[in-house]
This record gives sequence, structure tokens and C-alpha cells, in this order.
Amino acid sequence: MPESTLTQNIKTAQNGEDASQPLGRSVSRSQTAAFSTSPVERFRRPSTTSYSHEGTSPLMRRMTTQHGAPPKQLKPFREQDIKILLLENVNVTGIEILKEQGYQVEAIKSSLQEDQLIEKIKDVHVLGIRSKTKLTSRVLAAAKNLIVVGCFCIGTNQVDLTYAAAHGICVFNSPFSNSRSVAELIIGEIICLARQLADRSNEMHAGTWNKVSARCWEIRGKTLGIVGYGHIGSQLSVLAESMGMDVIYYDVVNLMAMGNSRQVPTLDALLERADFVTLHVPEIPETTNLIAKEQLDRMKRGAYLLNASRGKVVKIPDLIDAMRSGHIAGAALDVYPHEPAGNGDYFTSDLNSWASELRSLKNIILTPHIGGSTEEAQSAIGIEVAEALVKYINEGVTLGAVNMPEVALRNITMDEPNHARVIFVHQNVPGVLRRVNEILGGHNVDKQMTDSKGDVAYLMADVSRVKEEEVRGLYGELEGLKERILTRVLY
Repeated sequence: MPESTLTQNIKTAQNGEDASQPLGRSVSRSQTAAFSTSPVERFRRPSTTSYSHEGTSPLMRRMTTQHGAPPKQLKPFREQDIKILLLENVNVTGIEILKEQGYQVEAIKSSLQEDQLIEKIKDVHVLGIRSKTKLTSRVLAAAKNLIVVGCFCIGTNQVDLTYAAAHGICVFNSPFSNSRSVAELIIGEIICLARQLADRSNEMHAGTWNKVSARCWEIRGKTLGIVGYGHIGSQLSVLAESMGMDVIYYDVVNLMAMGNSRQVPTLDALLERADFVTLHVPEIPETTNLIAKEQLDRMKRGAYLLNASRGKVVKIPDLIDAMRSGHIAGAALDVYPHEPAGNGDYFTSDLNSWASELRSLKNIILTPHIGGSTEEAQSAIGIEVAEALVKYINEGVTLGAVNMPEVALRNITMDEPNHARVIFVHQNVPGVLRRVNEILGGHNVDKQMTDSKGDVAYLMADVSRVKEEEVRGLYGELEGLKERILTRVLY
């Protein structure tokens, strides 16, 4: 790998900088988000202030009482040098958290085409995306300074996670912040399908009065089958049961039931019993075309299918056939195999060959991937992912990472001024730890932790009573190890 630029301030002076000068940094903190209770007011975080001996928050006062001094936020180098690019209209809460740290933050409302993205991220250290941006190995290879990616969404299948890990790029996501929003959308769609509300609304917009009750149902007493009983599925279970539905679920692992819901042993068992089938699974090889002709045939005649997970989970041409035959009475789709990169008149047969046929069906709800698109969800996602990014940049903590071992050490405190945190991402092969500890052995290592995930290992060690020239020496020796993927020293 090319030499990392993340700790350039602790190396021998470059580009005319004076290495004898103290490392430039300022210490700041973030506060818990304060949500507005009004649905029309802007969701914001309170402004933050620097640490001081006076005026600290109750949380900081408790931490000071317990540990003797508040934690010190480490910086890999001068704050203003950290470049962050946020794409796809990341929520203002996330932008503010990152700006409060003093980072250079550029926020763009749209995604970028691959060639544009490659040009844009050449000198970026942190990249924030949502679901439309595709981070292929070609894109990631162009980002020479990139250390972390924040996916401001649930899914991470838009990122080449294996390539990222092999090159020391940590990836975070938000696995549950929009769970409630998706669950509420599904509840609304179940009612709309049962009452054919979308068709009646479209008819009224066209000037047609069509008051009918045939094949319109209450959802009370009907059976909801949930495929995937994770954060969304379990919340949906509670909501559906509170409305009088009987809830069953299928998952590949045994999970504790919420309320009176019951787990069934197979997907077929769920399909055969459910009046409504809703999908909440990740996109992996095992879930591609999870619902196709065979599974649709197993569903009750007159049942309904809802998908707010991933577009490739349902084989849509087979669903079209099942709805035309009357076997499936209605469907709601929020995701599709190929989705437009931006808003506009792009959901056509040029994008998906069956698009016009799908749009022509009756009692089908088509939404543009808006399951988590609420003010509350996007605000919470912005906070969750941005704070994970800050913890990783400032402290090296990987808790919640999807492609790296999860490693964390207790904070270095404000009364430990001459401490450094060494982070060494390396190939998971024999002998590396021995050589690393030989380098660290000449110093006082206060605490150390290492873990591995597949072919990548992550080591973190805190070294006390070190001078700046010793920090530079540590960095240089670690960079010289042939198994090195990424070296960072936080000081």
C-alpha cells in the first residue's frame, strides 16, 4: 500500500513544516441529540463547546468523578486537514457533528457517477454515502487517503467490503435507526392493500367515483408473515399485533418472539399460512430471488406481498404473472433491482425491462425506496453514523464496524498529556504481533488489544510517557513491517 498520510504531522517535518513545533490540535466534545417534538421544526443538535474545567456537561462531570479526569479526544493530525465528503443529501445532524470537530466537510445532495467519484475522492479521508453510491474496488483504489466510510443507511452491499478491509478502510452503517419508519410504512401499506386504497385514490384523481366493498378487508384477525425478524421485523411484529393481527415469522436463526408472535421452522410454512407476507432480509446470495414463482405459488390465493428490503429479493416478472392471474391480490414494493441515481422520470423499461408492466397492475403500491425517509429516521441515522466516524477518526474505536474486528480501549484522559494511541491494521498472519511488540517493547504500554476478522487484524495500544520524536520513531518502525495495511498514531 502507499504510505499513509494520516499522521503526517507526527513524522519528520515535510513541505517546509517545522517538526519541532507542538502538534496542533484542539479538544472538543459532542452532546446527545435534542429532538424537536414538532414534526415541522428542523431537527438539530445543540452546539458544542470545548472542554474546560468549568461548565462541563453532567455526563462529563460523572466521568470525571469516576475516572479522575474527563477523556481527551485524540487527533490524528491537525483537525482542519481532515477532508470529509458527504454524498446523497446526508442529514444536517450528521453534517453538524462532523463540522463541530473542525473537519473540512463538503456535502453534496446527489450521488456521483463512477468517474466523477474517482476524481472527487482522491484526497478524501472520510466518505459518507447512502444507498445509491457504489464503492467498487476501482473507486476505492483511487482514494489513497481514505480510512473510513460511513453508510448513512442500513445496507452496506453498495460497498466492496472485502477490498475495503484489505486496504484498511473501515466501514460503518446504521443498522436500526430507521427501523420504526420502515415498520410504520409497512403497516400503512398493509391497510392500503387490504382496502384497495391506492386504486380508489387513483380513480378519484381521474374523476371516477367507484364505491365498492368487494375484496376489501379489515386487517384484524389476519395473519402477517414476517421474513427476517431483525430490528425492523420485530418492531413491525409489535405494531401489527397491537392492531389485532396474528403474527408469525421466519428467520435463519432462532430469535425470541415479541408479544404473542411465533417463529415457524421454514419459509414454506410461513408462505402457506400468511395472508400478508413482508420481507426484511439483507441482499446476499442466499436471498437473491428468495421469492420467485415457486414461493408465490405456495402463498394463499388472495394473499399480499410486501418488500421493503432489497430489490433482488423478489423476482418481479414472476410477481407480475402471479398478480395478473389473480393468485396474488396485491403487492407493495419499495425497492427494485435497478434504481435511478437521482429523482426524475427514470423509472422506465430502460432501467428495468418489466417496469411498464409492473406499473399497469391493479392494487400495487410502488414507492421510490422511501422506507427510511422520514425526518426522524434521517436525523437519527445522521447522528449515529457521524458519531461512529468521529470515534474512529479521533480514537480508533471500531465498535459497530461491519468489515473490521471490533476493538476499543478505555479513553486516555486529560491528565495523561504524554500518551499516544498506536493503531496498526495488518495482515492476519503468524509472527506479526511478535514484531509489533518488539517495537513497542521499549516503551511503557498501558493497555493493548488486538482482534482479527478473516484476513485482517486490528491492533490498538496506548503508550505512556512518550515524546514527539519517539512517536515519530514508533510510526516509522511500524510502517516498515511488510504485513502493514495501515498505521495510525493518535497523539
